[in-house]
Amino acid sequence: MELKYPVKINDFFKVVFEGEEITLNRTIMKEVSRSYKELIGFIKSGNVGYGINTGFGKLAGTRISEKELLNLQKNIVLSHASGVGKYMDEDVVLGAMFARVTSLARGYSGVKPDTLKLLVDMINRRVIPLIPEKGSVGASGDLAPSAHMALVMIGKGKATYSGKVYPGKTALKKAGLKPIKLSPKEGLALLNGTHFMTSMGCIGLWHAKNLLRLANISAALSIEGIKGRLEPFNSKLNRLRGHKGQSKVASEIRRLLKGSSRKRTERVQDPYSFRCVPQVHGAIFDVIGYVEKVFETELNSVTDNPLLIDGRVYSGGNFHGEPIAFALDFLGIAITELSSISERRTAQLMDPSFTALPPFLVEWPGVNSGFMLPQVTAAALVSQNKILSHPASVDSIPTSANQEDHVSMGLNAGLKLMEIIDNTYYVLAIELLAGAQAVDLRNGKISPALRKIHRKIRGNIPFYKRDREHSGAILHLSRMMRKGEI
Repeated sequence: MELKYPVKINDFFKVVFEGEEITLNRTIMKEVSRSYKELIGFIKSGNVGYGINTGFGKLAGTRISEKELLNLQKNIVLSHASGVGKYMDEDVVLGAMFARVTSLARGYSGVKPDTLKLLVDMINRRVIPLIPEKGSVGASGDLAPSAHMALVMIGKGKATYSGKVYPGKTALKKAGLKPIKLSPKEGLALLNGTHFMTSMGCIGLWHAKNLLRLANISAALSIEGIKGRLEPFNSKLNRLRGHKGQSKVASEIRRLLKGSSRKRTERVQDPYSFRCVPQVHGAIFDVIGYVEKVFETELNSVTDNPLLIDGRVYSGGNFHGEPIAFALDFLGIAITELSSISERRTAQLMDPSFTALPPFLVEWPGVNSGFMLPQVTAAALVSQNKILSHPASVDSIPTSANQEDHVSMGLNAGLKLMEIIDNTYYVLAIELLAGAQAVDLRNGKISPALRKIHRKIRGNIPFYKRDREHSGAILHLSRMMRKGEI
C-alpha cells in the first residue's frame, strides 16, 4: 500500500489486521529530506530550539553543546523507557508504529529519511517492539511506550520477530535491518506524539463496529425468543426522532427479523431493553461515527514537538492527547451501554412470568439451574464496565516539576477501553446463547437471517438440555464473534 494523504481508517486496518506492506513515494521522501536539511541548517546557524539543542521538560532552559547533541537524543530514549506492566498486544504496537509513520511522513518533524524508512521496514517485516502498557499520562504524548519502541530502532530493548522474542539488535538483524544512530531532534520526534492512544482508538473502533453488529443480532434473537412486538422498529416511527443511528438500527432489526412466522406476544408493550433497541443501539452507532472522525483526523496529524514550518522551528503542544482521550472515553461509555442493555435482555429471558418459558431456560428446573449463573456473570462484567467507564480524561496530574502541569491520561482511557471491549464480547456471547436456547424452547420458525446464525451457534455449542459447564461455551462463542464468524 502506497502511503497517501489523507490516510483512512481502512488503511490502518489493512496494515495492522491484513498485513499489507507500506511503501513511501518520492514526494514523501522529498518532504522528509527537506525538513531534515532545514533542521541541520537551523542548528548550524546557532539558533536555539527546544529539544534540539536544549534539555527536555523542566530542563528546557539548559543549553546543550553541539558535541553532545547526539547523546542528548540517545539519552532521552534511554531515560524515558520507564514503562511497566504486561506487554501491549502486537496489533496495538503495529498500529502505533503506523500512526507514527503517518505523522513523520508529513515532513515537519526533521527526521532523516533513513529513520522513517527503518520504521516502515520494521512494520513490513513485522519486527514488533515489546512495549509495557503502563507509564503514559498522554502528554507529551505517549512518551514511555514510544521510548520502548525507539529502543529497538537504536538496537536496544526487545522485539518479536517470526513469533520469537529477541534483543532489539538481534531482531533487526534477523529481519535484514540495521539500527540507526539518532540525529538531532530524532529521539524527541520518535517519542512525542499520540500514536499509542490513537492505535488503541482505531482498534477499539473496529471492535465497536463489530460489537454493535453482534448486539443487533443478539437483540433480534432475544426478540424472537420472547415473541417480541415489531412496532418499535417501524421505519416511520423511528424517522420521527431524526437521529441517523436510530433509523439505521431499526432497519437492521427489521432485516434480521424479516420472514419470521413467529406468533407475536399479546403484551401491549415489551420492556425497554427490547423496545428501545433502536434508540440505545442507534445512539451508540452515532458515537462510533463521531469517534471515527476523531481517530482518522489524528492519523493525518503531526503530533510531535517542536515542528519545522517554512524553515522556522515552532514549539507547541500538538502532542497533547485531549482530543483522543475524550473520544476513547466516549467510546468506552457507549460500549458499556451496549453491554448493559444486553445483560437486561438476558435477565428478562430468565423470568418465566415474562417469557412463559421454563425458569432459567432449562427443562426440569430445580435439579437444573440452567442459565442462572451466566446471567450473573454478565451482571458482574457489566458492573465492571461501569466502573471502567469513569472518564480518564477528567483526571490530570502534574509532571516534570510542573512544566507539564496538565495531561490527558489518554493511554489510560485506551487501556480501559480494551478491557470494556473484552467484557462486552462475553456479555453478548451470553445473550446469544440464552437467545438461542429460548428460540429452541419455543420450537417456532424464526427468520431466515437468524436461522443461519442459530445454526452456526448450534454447530459449535449444542442445546442446553441439562446442567453442564457454561464457561467453555461462552469463551468459544466469544472467540468466534471476535473472528467475525457470527
